[in-house]
This record gives sequence, structure tokens and C-alpha cells, in this order.
Amino acid sequence: MHKSPRKIGVLPNLIFMSRWLQLPLYLGLILAQCVYVYHFWVELVDLIGAAMGHAGSLDHILDAVAIAGAPRPDKLNEQTIMLVVLALIDVVMISNLLIMVIVGGYETFVSRMNLESHPDQPEWLSHVNASVLKVKLATAIIGISSIHLLKTFINANLYDVKTLVAQTGIHIAFLLSAMAIAYCDRLMAHAPDPSDKPH
Repeated sequence: MHKSPRKIGVLPNLIFMSRWLQLPLYLGLILAQCVYVYHFWVELVDLIGAAMGHAGSLDHILDAVAIAGAPRPDKLNEQTIMLVVLALIDVVMISNLLIMVIVGGYETFVSRMNLESHPDQPEWLSHVNASVLKVKLATAIIGISSIHLLKTFINANLYDVKTLVAQTGIHIAFLLSAMAIAYCDRLMAHAPDPSDKPH
């Protein structure tokens, strides 16, 4: 015989329903994703235009990647292309981070999306929970930090030692934080269940 579902009290039901207050936050992140998509295409169009000799596109590209004190090239060179491509990769990685927060956060904290039978269900979403989401977000942040650090090292001669050391230290702090989160998650996953103890 199946037990009838237990009725939830008014106050617990109100508290549980409060999770839907997060919905506008995730919708706002979707709008932020749209802004990143627009920014990506503007930068890409300018890069293509600069490669084809368009002066206006080149000015926009140089304004986007220019560093104070650096000589301004009069044509597209390898270093400028590399900096623009790194900026595009940075946008993509931040967009990936947004997707993980939007999809994973909604699935974990708001409501199930029932994507088990969907052919395009992300592999990581099948076993997502708060711990997995934290580890994946920490890993994504390390990737973004790596891109910024690489952009700095490309023009290392234009930065003072203090800036280089500070950025490297911040990146190492992100790395150590991610390792600590992953280690704690592993410890919790292998922690013995008190209910399994012999009586």
C-alpha cells in the first residue's frame, strides 16, 4: 500500500516556495549572457575588419587592447591578434561560467528541469549538486584568471613588478582555493555514514 503524501504546513510551504525568488536572478543572468554574446560579435567583426584593412575597425581593436605606455601599431600585428583572441576566449569562458550558474543553479536550488531524456543534456548536469557546482565554478574561475594572467605576461615589460606579483598571487590563491574545495568535497563524499555503524 502506498502512503498518501504528507501535507506540508503553511509556513514550511511558504519557506519552500521562496526558492522561486531566485528565478528573476537567473533570468537576469540570461540577459547578461545576451550582452556577452553581443560583445563577442562586436569584437569579432572588428577583428575581421581590421584584418581586411578597415581603419575604423583597427582603431576599435587597438582601443580595446591598448595598454598605457605601449607603442600603438599602425597595422594589425600578431601580438594584437593574440590579445584580441584571448579577449574572445575570455568572453567564452565567462559565458560558460554563466551557463553553469544558470542551468546548474536553477536545477539545484529552484526546480527540476527534467532533462534526463533530452539528447542535448550536458554531461555534468546528470550528477550536479551544490558540491559539484562549486568545484566546476572554481575550475572555471581558474581558467578565466589564467587568460587574464597570460594577457598580462604578453606585455610584461609594460607592467611593474608589483602588478605582476599581485596578479600571480591572486591566480595562485584561486588555484589553492579550488584545490581546497575539491579536497573538502572528496572528504565529504567518502565520509562514513553514521547510520551504517553496527548496533
